[in-house]
Amino acid sequence: MTNAAEPTPTRAQLRRWRRYLADERAEAAVYRDLAERRIGEEREILLALADAERRHEQHWLELLGDHAKTVPAVSLRTRILGFFARRFGSIFFLALAQRAEGRSPYEADAHATDAMAADERVHAEVVRGLAARGRNRLAGTFRAAVFGANDGLVSNLALVLGIGATGVAPAVVLFTGLAGLLAGALSMAAGEYVSVRSQRELLEASTPDPDSHRALPALDLDANELALVYRARGLDAREADERARAVLASDRPEEASRAHAPAIDEHEEVGSAWRAAFSSFVFFASGAAIPVLPYAIGLTGLTAVLWAALLVGIALVVTGAIVGVLSGASPVKRALRQLGIGYGAAAATYLLGLAFGTTIA
Repeated sequence: MTNAAEPTPTRAQLRRWRRYLADERAEAAVYRDLAERRIGEEREILLALADAERRHEQHWLELLGDHAKTVPAVSLRTRILGFFARRFGSIFFLALAQRAEGRSPYEADAHATDAMAADERVHAEVVRGLAARGRNRLAGTFRAAVFGANDGLVSNLALVLGIGATGVAPAVVLFTGLAGLLAGALSMAAGEYVSVRSQRELLEASTPDPDSHRALPALDLDANELALVYRARGLDAREADERARAVLASDRPEEASRAHAPAIDEHEEVGSAWRAAFSSFVFFASGAAIPVLPYAIGLTGLTAVLWAALLVGIALVVTGAIVGVLSGASPVKRALRQLGIGYGAAAATYLLGLAFGTTIA
């Protein structure tokens, strides 16, 4: 029940509190649902977040009193979070939740406690950390897929519209688009393979040689090169010398060397070069096929141009929004940016084609 000494809440306040209550319940349910699909530390973190949302729910229940009996449906934002969590896995939900937690209205609401506002701000950082784990797992192949699709959409739309604007026959535009699709997909796959493979080789070259430990028993304790190894790995001279002496003084220097080895900087997970290449090929080809579709089904002239631009525009908006969601940024801004870049490139080649138009039949 609401405290009798407090003024009767207004209808606007009651509506707002009911909305907060519904959202807290829904968010707690989604966190618990995600926790059921996880094990270990991630499960414990998600359950702790759900418990915090329950504490916030109890606050609004106490404020509402009997008015809590008529709680409205959850907000559109929370429904979107739940949809992504259940349909697409935790990475999409956590990326969206990161932005949602960071925009909590509690700091500006006098009826929310300071502790609740602080909770929401800290929750944003907790969710950011969980989302980062998911992003790292998606790093290699997903990056190749997203950028491959986007490159296919933009480059082949620009090619098709540029050639089409010259006035050549629709069959020429179609085969030019198909050639661009194949050439671009092969180029992307080869480039991605070389890039990922080279990155793996660079990381392997920086990894300490495991056989080097066998040389430790023969090193001179007073003038040993082991300290130089540690200094090359980032330790200062004094710490490197102390660690080297401790290793060589041990009864089992090989094991001691492994235990005292300086930590190597963690790198982004690179993934398989072949998998990245295949993903890049497939997604570039799928993106590049879209602007060719109108010509493949027999459309010609301005009709084909408009349909190609429309289909590619829809695809650019989708890929841009996905990148925005996963990066924790605004999906709308990222979608519009992708759309602007794609249409800008296509418009430039289309105008160039018009300028150098031909009457070839």
